[in-house]
Amino acid sequence: MLQDPRPLSAKRRIYNYIAQNGPLPKAGLRHVASGSDSTLTRLLEEMTNQGLLIANERGPSSGGRRPTLYRIDPTHRYVFGLEISRLYSALALFDLHMNPISSIQWRMDEAMDPEALVAYVQRNVSAFLRDHQIDKQRVLGIGIGAVGPLDRDAGVILEPLHFASKGWRQVQICRLLEERTGFAARLDNGANAALAGEHWAMREPQLQHMLYVHAGVGVRSAMMSGGQIIRGSVDMEGAVGQMIIQQDGPRLDSHGNYGALEAFVSVQALEQQARSLVKSGRDQLLRQYRIGAEQVNYDILLQALGSGDEMVRELFVRSAAHLGIGLANLINILHPEQIVLGGALPNASQSYYDTAIQIALKHTYYYPDYAPVFSKGVLREHAVAAGAALQLWHELEM
Repeated sequence: MLQDPRPLSAKRRIYNYIAQNGPLPKAGLRHVASGSDSTLTRLLEEMTNQGLLIANERGPSSGGRRPTLYRIDPTHRYVFGLEISRLYSALALFDLHMNPISSIQWRMDEAMDPEALVAYVQRNVSAFLRDHQIDKQRVLGIGIGAVGPLDRDAGVILEPLHFASKGWRQVQICRLLEERTGFAARLDNGANAALAGEHWAMREPQLQHMLYVHAGVGVRSAMMSGGQIIRGSVDMEGAVGQMIIQQDGPRLDSHGNYGALEAFVSVQALEQQARSLVKSGRDQLLRQYRIGAEQVNYDILLQALGSGDEMVRELFVRSAAHLGIGLANLINILHPEQIVLGGALPNASQSYYDTAIQIALKHTYYYPDYAPVFSKGVLREHAVAAGAALQLWHELEM
């Protein structure tokens, strides 16, 4: 596994530190600049003259003249973040504090193929800029967080599974969006983007080792160590779903490993289990919703869970317990400080989230001496889009 290798210039390090921790006086930036005091002064003046920083506040005095405080100008530029997922996708426009200015989410149904998605994104990009009277020259670009596997460097979505629409194979998504919008586009997998966004939003510089796990249509994960995203030799964010948790167990949709985590913890697994129970005689769902067994889907299961259906509750409890086993395996290998759980399943109910954590901690080696902190994150539904926007912003030269 390799860490993200990109070195940062002194200017970028100073700017990033102010963005995350400002407003700050010059004295609070000396350890970041790694240079002489005169070099730091020159860089701060240069960034202020460029409009990157604002220096119109004074901090508290420590006995002499009150120091000038530096903060970034969040409206100097804007950046789009795009999430491409299998249930829902989302587009958001952010200022440089990563505050969402406008956002929209839509269902990924059978009609939403790559061409339709790009056209939909282009229309909403134009609408957002028009609504807020933002000139295109002030937009840095579009960061994309997508379901893998990906060729990140080439900007291509390779062979993802479980999209409702056909056509999601070998999609040159960056090229398509650049041609349609005129903005630079950068691609990363959605789990990495979400982790980057949540780490930024938590504003805890000492938090160095984080794990993000997304459980929905698939099971995806990302890991941060030493404050950097860990990347493998291939981009297979969904490979965690192939973790075997039951030897000779079921297989999901005739692909992947038998007994894999995704065969127990995924939207499709829940749907298939519910249909099997309905066909075996537990047909309350059919009577209540007046549907056939094959029409039982995740939306109906959520409704039934909310209304207290016992069969559906049991399905979600078992799914949460299996997710807890998968989490324990990851924890015992990676030893994160913080774990963020996202996706449709952890957000289905508080009981699902709590059960997964209880089972994970029960099987965590050295617990309670070692007890990672669990969270649903700060950004929640904006995590992927915000993280993708953040990553693009951090990649661009200043």
